[in-house]
Amino acid sequence: MPFGQFVIGPPGAGKTTYCAAMKQFLEGIGRNVAIVNLDPANDVLPYEPAVNLSTLITLNDVMDNLKLGPNGGLIYCMEYLEKNSDWLQKQLAIHTKDQYVLFDCPGQVELYTHNAAMRNISSMLEKFNYRLTAVHLVDSHYCSDPSKFISVLLTSLSAMLQMAMPHVNVLSKVDLLEQFGKLAFNLDYYSEVLDLSYLVDYLDKDPFTRKFHKLNKTIVDVIQDYSLVSFISLSVQDKDTMLQVLKTVDKANGYVFGDLEERNLQSLMSTALGADFQYFQAPSVQEKYMKDEKKDDDLLDNPITEW
Repeated sequence: MPFGQFVIGPPGAGKTTYCAAMKQFLEGIGRNVAIVNLDPANDVLPYEPAVNLSTLITLNDVMDNLKLGPNGGLIYCMEYLEKNSDWLQKQLAIHTKDQYVLFDCPGQVELYTHNAAMRNISSMLEKFNYRLTAVHLVDSHYCSDPSKFISVLLTSLSAMLQMAMPHVNVLSKVDLLEQFGKLAFNLDYYSEVLDLSYLVDYLDKDPFTRKFHKLNKTIVDVIQDYSLVSFISLSVQDKDTMLQVLKTVDKANGYVFGDLEERNLQSLMSTALGADFQYFQAPSVQEKYMKDEKKDDDLLDNPITEW
């Protein structure tokens, strides 16, 4: 029974980069991995796909021949793949036998919130005995804008309900987050989706978003009523965050470690955290990538001098 990840999310979230990095990470711990490119618009790949949808259909061909725009063209491509599922089944049987599979999916939000094609494709894969987890990537820079973050929460919730499969939400590119401005709260507030009433209060400080107070509060209440949305913070260059995502995904789809992989994981953790890793707590993502203003103020008040 093959296991894998169904990597979804909006454009620019880093899905293709994530697939390439996760493949390298998994191979480092002894897992045999294949990547399947299901994005017909993705013609520049940083990895060698075992199966490539572009050999069946491409977005450019659809746009040229059917005179469709990029959004309509992508929907047509995925519905075409759905109708030609036997092609995908044959390709997977030939090129991904006994491998852990990463499905690199297209980045159109409607495919995961409204259109049924991707849901039907994932259901089809389950009928092929694949045990998959949806890994929903969202660019973490949306955390720097409270109104955009609420939109991300709605999109994530909608995708979880639409796809109807084990689901892990990921905030990608956390190492670049503060290039877009300071966060109103600690990163844990956004990743764990804590009491969102504080976010509504923060929105009320803006004259524009204040006008939509009732709407914002209602949306926040809907999200909290479901109590489904939370995120894992990720930087693909950080082994600790990659390991955290992998452990969560494996728990979601029921993957069981083999002895060799378990030993490799222990070795990886030992290398990453030092010889005394059992007694050493790795710094949190907040400590690694978020600037601590309080520490900066203390440093200004008590500057370090050379002896």
